[in-house]
Amino acid sequence: MFIIAGLGNPGSRYEHTRHNAGFEALDRLSDRYRIPVNTKKFQALCGTGAIEGQKALLLKPQTYMNLSGESIRAACDFYKVDPEEGLIVLYDDISLPPGQLRIREKGSAGGHNGIKSIIAHLGTQNFARIKIGVGEKPSGFDLADYVLSRFDKEAWEQMEPAFGRAAEAAVRLLYEDPERVMNEFNTKTKTAS
Repeated sequence: MFIIAGLGNPGSRYEHTRHNAGFEALDRLSDRYRIPVNTKKFQALCGTGAIEGQKALLLKPQTYMNLSGESIRAACDFYKVDPEEGLIVLYDDISLPPGQLRIREKGSAGGHNGIKSIIAHLGTQNFARIKIGVGEKPSGFDLADYVLSRFDKEAWEQMEPAFGRAAEAAVRLLYEDPERVMNEFNTKTKTAS
């Protein structure tokens, strides 16, 4: 069993915001593999199904970003999933250009409160994560206001393929060597000029 968690904030107020990039990528996985993410369990919306022959739980914590670790820990405990072997987390990253992906097998929270919560609750930094670039905060913007702001039409069009690529990267991590997946997906994406 693998757990693939997309991070975000629940409710229509936060739909299509930068901080919900993880939810968006998870939605692409849900659609592609016809795994409805509508069961309420582990303080999350979740669904189980098969992805390329692997049993997977798709998880969208409903705890708000800063408490994501509570939900993920509960799911890992219930399914006896070792996070170092069977957890993949999808989330937004302001240090990457919009649409750029960065896959890591471990690492610090890098200032991301959702990841801080997961590390605190799991007691390890060693779990796979797929960072989805949402662009740097413009000067003069409050960080919280920026990540909770919605993408404009142009930015959304730039992000849409990234959500699909993040979903594809998560699928590949289920059965391929992580180093190979990182080499393919961590390359810079071309932006339209």
